[in-house]
Amino acid sequence: MKLIRFGEVGKEKPGVILDGKKFDVSAYISDYDGSFFAEYGLEKLGKIIRENDLPELSDDIRLGAPVSRPGKLICIGLNYADHASESKLELPKEPVVFFKATSAIVGPNDDLIIPKNSVKTDWEVELAVVIGKKASYVEESEALDYVAGYTLHNDYSEREFQLERSGQWVKGKSCDSFAPLGPFLATKEEVQDLDNLNLWLKVNGKKMQNGSTSNMVFKVPFLISYLSQFMSLLPGDIISTGTPAGVGLGFDPPVYIKPGDKIELGIDGLGTSRQIAKAWSE
Repeated sequence: MKLIRFGEVGKEKPGVILDGKKFDVSAYISDYDGSFFAEYGLEKLGKIIRENDLPELSDDIRLGAPVSRPGKLICIGLNYADHASESKLELPKEPVVFFKATSAIVGPNDDLIIPKNSVKTDWEVELAVVIGKKASYVEESEALDYVAGYTLHNDYSEREFQLERSGQWVKGKSCDSFAPLGPFLATKEEVQDLDNLNLWLKVNGKKMQNGSTSNMVFKVPFLISYLSQFMSLLPGDIISTGTPAGVGLGFDPPVYIKPGDKIELGIDGLGTSRQIAKAWSE
């Protein structure tokens, strides 16, 4: 299944994509949030789809992030060898873990707002994992049993805030609009080869990133198991698994986003998204 949330900002409703068409399931499901996943919502949704004629939606309706109000948005840094190299940093011996404020989450095609005083706003295409049930001290061999599905994430980063302001990375990762998610959440059966997905990103039509999940340093099952040793992963929580080479910081000289830039990205089986960069204003 492919899950979407649609409608005005802050008033999104749940829907699904079936055979390329969008349908409204809000008469049966309140939202795709932690409670939905915890209460076997995916199984219930499958039954709803089989047994009901659903209202079709306009193809051009606005999409929101496919998960509502996740408790945690956990990110993994330097998880592709080529990205670590372009960042001039050693390959990590253990995953580099940081958080991104959930207030940064927006829809897949919403505008990117360049933060006030920013001069180094950057892009990062990433595979994000959505947790389906509580995971605590999980074995790597069982880790995928705790996954609800996968979605596309652009982990926008302000490099000056992140690297030059004497603090945790979270400062450079959490600005408003810095976490567009979607266009949809694909459930596990939709993703055939998790370890061989192409990720790409373009800026103004020029391809900047073109990588594969086959080059991850730490694979998805390991990341879930690893994180579960330090915290409980709860239904609806999101893990963003790192980015391949080709970020703006890695160019010589670096290339950063400016107002008017168009950023497009995608992952095999997880669709595409597009953001237009706008300058911050009062």
